[in-house]
Amino acid sequence: MTHAIRVHEHGGPEKLLWEEVPRPEPKAGEVRIRQEAVGLNYIDVYFRTGLYKAPTMPFTIGMEGAGLVDAIGEGVTDIKIGDRVAYASGPMGAYAQSRVNKADRVVVVPDGISSETAAAMMLQGMTAQYLLHSTYPVKPGQTIVVHAAAGGVGLILVQWAKALGCTVIGTVSTPEKAALAKAHGADHVVLTSEDLPAAVKRITGGAGVPVVYDSVGKDTFMASLDCLAPRGVMVSYGNASGPVTGFDLGILAAKGSLYVCRPTLGTYTTAREDLVACANSLFEVVKSGKVKINVNQRYALKDAGQAHIALEARKTTGSTVLIP
Repeated sequence: MTHAIRVHEHGGPEKLLWEEVPRPEPKAGEVRIRQEAVGLNYIDVYFRTGLYKAPTMPFTIGMEGAGLVDAIGEGVTDIKIGDRVAYASGPMGAYAQSRVNKADRVVVVPDGISSETAAAMMLQGMTAQYLLHSTYPVKPGQTIVVHAAAGGVGLILVQWAKALGCTVIGTVSTPEKAALAKAHGADHVVLTSEDLPAAVKRITGGAGVPVVYDSVGKDTFMASLDCLAPRGVMVSYGNASGPVTGFDLGILAAKGSLYVCRPTLGTYTTAREDLVACANSLFEVVKSGKVKINVNQRYALKDAGQAHIALEARKTTGSTVLIP
């Protein structure tokens, strides 16, 4: 037997129950991972509350983790027992001491990157990778806006965009988070209590920016559009303040023939080769030192509810890991 966090009904953090469960056995094409660290992400909240629907009930949440392979199923050839691996995509099940996953969804972690670092960065880091390199490939000399710049994805986006030659305008909720974002390379930081479009116009001499990366959702959506230059791109990749609903597409024309997209990591890493390329790009930039992964909070996995409370209250910075 082993233990996992199980959700029997949607609701608040109190719905995360630490339960004894049978140790899973890998089927064909699967590996079993003895987990050493689990990543905490806002998508976990979406599944817990029911904003995103789980395929079955009860279920174990969590998309990201890292550990050692201790069993493999039939037909697995590129992963072996003893490999240290990490993952950041479905199916869910990361909030567990031991789990099985599809072999083509895990990647081998290179020497020089700990399991804790890998668990803290895979989902957030690969999200930053596809946002900056594929969804809207940034160019040196561009000025961009990154919302929640002191958060997990935000801090990675800021550092990586700076390494790519961008000027970064970050948004944060507190002066303390402003200092953190600046320490990681943000050129300008705007508090959420301030007028963001006005600040962006001032910084850019009235031109606006070509892209805004927005993980906040409802509360920042319209302000993000008002930061864009004509034909700019608003990348909405999260709903921390709630989903955007009832939007009039005509507004995009009125504000300058703008583009809006809602990408997901799963779409960008569906093919095995795309997943490996995305992960290797992340490993490379982290090992180079250009992007540093900040594990600023650690909780025991059995205390996942406390971690969710802190995350939803926006009291976390950087990455958070849960230790089985």
